[in-house]
Amino acid sequence: MVVCGDDGLAHRLAAELRGVYREQVTLVVPPSGRRVRQPVVGRARAASAALLDMVNAAVNRTGSADPGGTGGAGRELEATEPTEDVLAEAGVERATALALVYDDDETNIRAALTARRINPRLRLVLRLYNRRLGQHIEELLDQSAALATGGGPGSGSGSTTVLSDADTAAPALAATALVGTSKVVETDGLILRAVERNPPGPGEVADPGLCTLALLSATSNDPAGADGSEGSGEQGPRLLPDAAAVRAATGRGTVVLEQVSYSGPPLPAGRAGVPAFGELFSRRLRWSLAGLAACVVALAVALMVVTGDHPLHATYVTLLDLFSINEPAHNDDVGRQILQLLSGFVGLLLLPVLLAAVLEALGTFRSATALRKPPRGLGGHVVLLGLGKIGTRVLTRLRELDIPVVCVEADPEARGMATARRLRVPVVLGDVTQEGVLEAAKIHRAHSLLALTSVDTTNLEAVLYARSVRSRLRVVLRLYDDDFATAVYRTLRAAHPRALTRSRSVTHLAAPSFAGAMMGRQILGAIPVERRVLLFAAVEVAGHPQLEGKTVGEAFRAGAWRVLALEVCDGERAGGGAPEGARESRLVWELPETYVLRGSDRVVLAATRRGLAELLGRRARQQSPG
Repeated sequence: MVVCGDDGLAHRLAAELRGVYREQVTLVVPPSGRRVRQPVVGRARAASAALLDMVNAAVNRTGSADPGGTGGAGRELEATEPTEDVLAEAGVERATALALVYDDDETNIRAALTARRINPRLRLVLRLYNRRLGQHIEELLDQSAALATGGGPGSGSGSTTVLSDADTAAPALAATALVGTSKVVETDGLILRAVERNPPGPGEVADPGLCTLALLSATSNDPAGADGSEGSGEQGPRLLPDAAAVRAATGRGTVVLEQVSYSGPPLPAGRAGVPAFGELFSRRLRWSLAGLAACVVALAVALMVVTGDHPLHATYVTLLDLFSINEPAHNDDVGRQILQLLSGFVGLLLLPVLLAAVLEALGTFRSATALRKPPRGLGGHVVLLGLGKIGTRVLTRLRELDIPVVCVEADPEARGMATARRLRVPVVLGDVTQEGVLEAAKIHRAHSLLALTSVDTTNLEAVLYARSVRSRLRVVLRLYDDDFATAVYRTLRAAHPRALTRSRSVTHLAAPSFAGAMMGRQILGAIPVERRVLLFAAVEVAGHPQLEGKTVGEAFRAGAWRVLALEVCDGERAGGGAPEGARESRLVWELPETYVLRGSDRVVLAATRRGLAELLGRRARQQSPG
């Protein structure tokens, strides 16, 4: 495996391939002077680094690495750009897969075209932010590989997968801000929702949903042991437990899976179309119009009392006097004359008010494509900090759900500013660490805070200040360093035990999908369970002895993987034991435990990272027939 990148995702992906899949990895990174700080990924990072140092030392002595092909080690190269010479030195010609995860789309595309020419059978995984361009590049590279190898487009030789770390992490970040402990995976029309449920009380029966995905930490209410990091034993969550473990786990919450479409949180819905009346006119202007209307009503009532006219006729005459188009009341009594003078005076006051209303309305419509300020009286909204790649994707997802959002961004030329203008989302320009910026975003009336800037300390400072303003505010931090995230999580939980706090790492959520794509698997998404990750993958049953020929119940392995659904074609039935509704559905849920998996089946399963590596990794390939 070859991984090329210039930021933390490359290091995280290399550690994932080495530590989970036991693959031999060559990591290509910029020179030390231009390299970003390497991430800390928990205890496994130190062991992986020590192993890499030993392998590099062996490479320097013998000139070769891992001659037996046992995997799990690798080497590191320094190069400014992934040129043809650099890719050749990294061994792309003999590699199984190449991941190009540079932050620049053009760099990844150029290197992918070069790598495809060097090795047409190479499995390519590209990180591209531009989704439309990514589809075209994927088709182009697959067609090039098919022509060079003589295979068809579906032969599987030289496959190309285009992923975006922003798209992978956006659903989880948005769901955490909206529904708190719920997690959502949404790809290719598949919508899964994992809901955390408290332990059932005496006499209560827990609803298992489609299945139980995890048992929460035994000390989840204790901030000192709620980090849920891997290797923490019983202190952390237990993923994919069996029925006996669920029954025995008294007093522990569960994470259950539901197949539901998003119903929306109890937040006031925003409006992305025509501005509301309250946004067209300022409060002072609205009060002025209300006062003039009251004067007109009072004059009409007074005229009705003085002259005895019908209410409608009195109102009509008052309006004529108001606009100075009525005959002068020379021959009428004094009361009528006084009322006509008062109506004319009110009409003089009405003209500038009407002019101001027209100017304000025109200004509001003219600024529809410009940045908007948070409307007066806004509450129950989501405050989003940072409009970079991740923030832009999360903003789009929130607006698709019709959730009111207020963005805070320091750079007026940020990537997501155009998206905010197009979606007519209020934006506060300013440094979030400066006083008054979060107040301008109405943080004291917000429902939740999403701190998604690229600087961990900035996110932390914003969250701490927001908590000082509103102690029970729901906050979600984007923190990369795992050790730092664990310390922050514990401290915030201890200081605010009744408030929801979640720390999310974009590379932590994206790396499993990239690693699965390098292994040739379709990773549908990832759901975080405390500080661990549960993967959802679509897998062909053929060639996997752990699945083929076994029933759904026999194929389940506690703590490793569980078959959730069976993918069928339109009009096809999923065997004799499948539900009748399978004829119209692409995915058959709630498969009976007795259904036998066939080699032609394609299943959707939930798995831990190590479980997926055991099922689909190199060890499984060596054990499978042929």
